[in-house]
Amino acid sequence: MDLFYARWQMGLSLAFHIVFAVIGMAMPLMMVIAEIAWLRTDRTEYFDLARRWARGTAILFAVGAVSGTVLSFELGLLWPSFMAFAGPIIGMPFSLEGFAFFLEAIFLGLYLYGWEKLRPAAHVFAGVMVSLGGVLSGAFVVTANAWMNTPAGFRLVDGAVVDVDPFAAMFNPAAAAQVVHMLLAAYAAVGMAVAGLHARLLQRDRTNGFHQRALTIALLVGVPAALLQPVSGDWAGRVVARTQPAKLAALEGQFTTETYAPLRIGGIPDVETRETKYAVEIPGGLSFLGYGDPAARVLGFDQIPRELWPPIPLVHVAFQVMVGLGGWLALLALWAAILWVRGRLFESRLFLRAMSLSMALGFVALEAGWMVTELGRQPWIIQGVMKTSEAVTPMPGLRVPFALFTLIYIGLGVVVVALIRRTVLDTAPARARS
Repeated sequence: MDLFYARWQMGLSLAFHIVFAVIGMAMPLMMVIAEIAWLRTDRTEYFDLARRWARGTAILFAVGAVSGTVLSFELGLLWPSFMAFAGPIIGMPFSLEGFAFFLEAIFLGLYLYGWEKLRPAAHVFAGVMVSLGGVLSGAFVVTANAWMNTPAGFRLVDGAVVDVDPFAAMFNPAAAAQVVHMLLAAYAAVGMAVAGLHARLLQRDRTNGFHQRALTIALLVGVPAALLQPVSGDWAGRVVARTQPAKLAALEGQFTTETYAPLRIGGIPDVETRETKYAVEIPGGLSFLGYGDPAARVLGFDQIPRELWPPIPLVHVAFQVMVGLGGWLALLALWAAILWVRGRLFESRLFLRAMSLSMALGFVALEAGWMVTELGRQPWIIQGVMKTSEAVTPMPGLRVPFALFTLIYIGLGVVVVALIRRTVLDTAPARARS
């Protein structure tokens, strides 16, 4: 039962924090683009956008810093055995993440309070460094998570860790694919969400220059990321096929080891009957996508001990949600690009409506993707090395902090929404400097 509450508390904390983490990666980029556009055109709409997005970045950065600090404490309190084992191996990316966080915080302060005090070039540079700090912070954390999926950079001798190579650990086999996939997910989710918000406002007044320019900048960030995301997903999938065959089997509901394994669209895995019902199957599709050969042999759960199975239905459904929503956002991005080229981006009521209805879908896909990553690795906290049950704290009574943190996160969410509505979504224009 303590394992149950520890996992749910950690999962809740991650689900809450990841929203602010990805906004911290993508929002500063839009902020800088808006300021550069203002400096080039002297249009006050761009200045207003930069100031509003800067205020939003500051609010969300502060909340993200708090939730990230909670996560760092939870790692030690809830998973002490994991930290004792993994700390000497993956301590470097966590330390570098701290440096990236301070880089982001310092330059965010300069950006927020330097509008009247810094030269334009220096002020833009501060914004660029905020964006870079957010990207590096996220990338370093993702390399640590990738190490949990493909542990490297050490040897075990009689249960003891020896020959630690922190660089090999940080640049483990899954690191590059996961970092690229995560960064693109961040830009796609945030860019399309902001675009969706302004598309909704444009439906009321399609000639509003402020919302037109906001939609354009958001799409500049979101469209390329959404179009490239399926490509990075294919790369990440091939890494999973090579390094985590049980996770691959869970993603696709693959119960039988076979060649010409089908790619399944939809469906519900039935663990008792060991079949995935109601799925549309493409023969050889999984073999080809996983190994580049439609005749490749794909491992099924008939070759994996029952105690090493992840929660197959949850992993499969979360994967289908992630892929389905990611595919829709890619189509939406392609639609936006075509309208943009034709000069009809603000004229299509159908596009603006579809964009506004899709505002939150990138974040849903993001959360589903992290469920796939974490649940698909179970029962391992470190793939093939340490089980989650071996890493949990022996401290009893975890249901109390779980309930407390749930209430805290709900309260923080309400406060953030109220602050964003008041400081970012107000209608009063900012005043440009002379």
